[in-house]
Amino acid sequence: MTVNLGKYGIWQRAGRLNAELARELEELGYGTIWIGSSPPGDLRIVEDLLDATSTIAVATGIVNMWTDDAATVAASYHRIVAKYPDRFLLGVGIGHPEATQEYQKPYGKIVSYLDELDEAGVPTEDRLLAALGPKVLRLAAERTLGAHPYLTTPEHTREAREILGAGTLLAPEQKVVLDTDPVRAREIARPTIAMPYLHLRNYLNNLRRLGWDDADLADGGSDRLIDALAVHGDAQAVARGLNAHLDAGADHVCIQVLTADDDPRPSYRALAEVLF
Repeated sequence: MTVNLGKYGIWQRAGRLNAELARELEELGYGTIWIGSSPPGDLRIVEDLLDATSTIAVATGIVNMWTDDAATVAASYHRIVAKYPDRFLLGVGIGHPEATQEYQKPYGKIVSYLDELDEAGVPTEDRLLAALGPKVLRLAAERTLGAHPYLTTPEHTREAREILGAGTLLAPEQKVVLDTDPVRAREIARPTIAMPYLHLRNYLNNLRRLGWDDADLADGGSDRLIDALAVHGDAQAVARGLNAHLDAGADHVCIQVLTADDDPRPSYRALAEVLF
């Protein structure tokens, strides 16, 4: 592994990232900025964030294989690493079936896409695969640096580590709400989790594999499910929830902060005080 991600990174939707925020995250001590919401294959946003900073890593979480062809993404990768070696990790994945009419034979699509990245000279150690189920987790270990599971729990992290084995990167995403009122925290978290994720079969199947039942998944998610998928409390309590992934075998945790006012910066600062 050439990219140093650190223990904690920030996952943020591409449209909400900018140079000023990137610089602050770097100053706060976070190791990586994860660009969510399927950034375009030209990866200009990656270059912009790297231009604005000096040490923090940038990763895509993830480039959608159905949206951007491997040749375009590979060319973007080579352009970026030529300028910023050892600071960029290319995360790729197939998203979810409801997102495209072309979604057929997803496993075959992943394999062929990775084959094309091989042919285009994107090294295994500089790419990461979105993975939830055992089959794709095993593929991530065989063909990439590791796995980036999304909408998971420490229980999934523990199972994923067993499948991946030692020496393979495991970087799960964890949603958090810095609020000590559980009712208010759930009100913040539930809309983001319920729509779209509790209507997407790949996430539903994964949650069922983890033991959540239909009652947990109905009506926007049970309180128990929401509490697991979006850890809430003060900064210390949230830090314990993040560290539960590390204790379960993760190498790095991608933190997605949810807030009522769409300004996560106070939460980033409060968390940094206890994480670093």
